[in-house]
Amino acid sequence: MPGGRLTQRDRERIAAGLADGLSYGEIARRLGRPTSTITREIGRNGGPGDYRPRLAQQATVRRARRGTPAPAPARDTGSLGAAKEERLIMLAVQTGLPMMMARVHIDLLLSDDGRRTAAELARRLSISPATVSVAVNFLVQHGFVRRERDPQRRRDVYVVDDDAWYHTMVTGRRQTLQTVEAAMAAAEELGLDSPVGQRLSKAGAFLERVSLDMIESADRWRGLLS
Repeated sequence: MPGGRLTQRDRERIAAGLADGLSYGEIARRLGRPTSTITREIGRNGGPGDYRPRLAQQATVRRARRGTPAPAPARDTGSLGAAKEERLIMLAVQTGLPMMMARVHIDLLLSDDGRRTAAELARRLSISPATVSVAVNFLVQHGFVRRERDPQRRRDVYVVDDDAWYHTMVTGRRQTLQTVEAAMAAAEELGLDSPVGQRLSKAGAFLERVSLDMIESADRWRGLLS
């Protein structure tokens, strides 16, 4: 019931909301709860990538039996505030980033020096090392961050810098150009005078022109990031 303790059913709805990519605020609204309640619930039970409603319910029962307060989330959202950070994350998701990748990316962006180790990301976001590994590998592959080696601590450090915006845009457009090449090849194989061939040819020409224009624009304005 709204205002009381979360039930097993509530936790199942939270998990479903996370799977659907909903923001904490939207999940809270659907359950009739404060956003802070949902934030604490997810943060203390594995984070958005590892939240399991059954395990969360069991952990709550154990804490109640012990009579000890639930541990506070390890997340430190800094001076920006949780609501504004969540807004940034959802905007990143709307551009096409998967939810967990968006959370890791925004956390890196909001760090003072744009650098974090995998352990720091896992602690701050309350997620498993395996989840961090999947997220950062995706971000590295798509040009959002780069991987550096810290020789003193013998561990990888993940870095996001100003030039990441340029590399992300160029990488995305180059991937689109690969799609263009495939579409044009299919159009030629099917016949440029066939209905499908004409459709693929037009789409390929459009995507090619737009992608090349965006790469040229990124090159022209790259200096603004310096």
